[in-house]
Amino acid sequence: MIFTQYYLDCLSQASYLIADESTGKAVVVDPRRDVAEYLADARAQGLSVVGIVNTHFHADFVSGHLELARATGAWIGYGEAAVADFPVRSLADGERISLGDVTLEIMTTPGHTPESVSVLVFEHPDDEVAYGVLTGDALFIGDVGRPDLLASVGVTATELGRMLYDSVQHKLMALPDDVRVFPAHGAGSACGKNLSTERQSTIGEQRRLNYACQPMTQERFLDLVTAGQPPAPTYFAYNATLNKQVRDLRDPDVGVPALDAADVDAALLRGAHVHDARDVQEFAAAHLRGSINVPVDGRMAETVGMVFSPDDEIVVVAPEGQEQEVATRFARIGYDRVVGYVADVDSYFLTHQDELGRASRLPAVEVDGLVAGGDVQVVDLRNAGELEAGMLPEARHIPLAELGRRVDELDPARPVVVYCAGGWRSSVGASLLRASGFADVSDVLGGYGAWSLARAAAC
Repeated sequence: MIFTQYYLDCLSQASYLIADESTGKAVVVDPRRDVAEYLADARAQGLSVVGIVNTHFHADFVSGHLELARATGAWIGYGEAAVADFPVRSLADGERISLGDVTLEIMTTPGHTPESVSVLVFEHPDDEVAYGVLTGDALFIGDVGRPDLLASVGVTATELGRMLYDSVQHKLMALPDDVRVFPAHGAGSACGKNLSTERQSTIGEQRRLNYACQPMTQERFLDLVTAGQPPAPTYFAYNATLNKQVRDLRDPDVGVPALDAADVDAALLRGAHVHDARDVQEFAAAHLRGSINVPVDGRMAETVGMVFSPDDEIVVVAPEGQEQEVATRFARIGYDRVVGYVADVDSYFLTHQDELGRASRLPAVEVDGLVAGGDVQVVDLRNAGELEAGMLPEARHIPLAELGRRVDELDPARPVVVYCAGGWRSSVGASLLRASGFADVSDVLGGYGAWSLARAAAC
């Protein structure tokens, strides 16, 4: 058996290639949209991708099933409850897919979505214990998939939660302890709240350590699983819908163009937005006014989906050599209107100095004095689960994922100080407010962590 896990840190997303060496037949599970790596690995190992399984209609990224099917001719499989605009192989509970000796078995595990399935992987068809189970977004390491994203129209969070309870407690926990667990996401994903950084586990470990896998009533399960979930980025509903449709396919060999000064000026004149993917300190030192800073060194794809719309034209300012990577990350969430990148950032800035701005970043030790001495609005951009550590005095909680649609709760005529846990998200949020017309916005260097240490040292 060939078993390969592919992991994207930017989306905390895992996909898998499973194949039988003797027959060369392979199946890819939950592929991302840029499929070149799967194709290259298949060619290098003499494999033929015959099938593509999506464990559910993903909300946090655009699946690469259409691109991979175009390149290989493979069938596309979903759980029986799935309805899509393209031809689908409907996968029934208990159905077996033979690749040779290597055999896959479908297990319906609804709850995160109605059509969710998990995939049992057997090295040999008569093995009593599976090598592993690909759990999609039903079971994570340390958590389970949230039932409240409402990506499935007509199904309530409570109905999904009851399905999830049965899938986790009665189906997945009925598997032997030795079965390895391979989820579709890890720490940082908004598809859950307590995901581990580990990329594989076992059923036995999850039975012992995962809070949602302990014996409990359905009501208790629902209470635990739905409490403290981070707000869903606004692009989730867009991606969940897009993954059900026939859409434009992404050509892996075509990149976005370099734009000269005239090209950039023309794009901005017609209303394009500027995404500045540089480091927060570089952005703070100089940036085009109105640009939004989502650095490429973090959870860029998910975060741009919080602050931009899929209809926005985007001009990219990126670290040298990472321009195409930035565009690829936009494409992974279906944002296909990146018109290009600024070819020579230094030169463009030099000839457009009147259009540049600087970002105010406050040392943590100065925050208390500033807040106490003036009419300052303090905004905590962290998720609900992070607030247990505490908050700055007088802070208002608006998670970054909600800031764009709640901006009217703040007064643009008054100074604003924003903070997060460590200073990355706060630069995003501060730049979003400036782009929305707020003139006096600062973010806290080092975030809440630095502020709490500074306060402790002062006591």
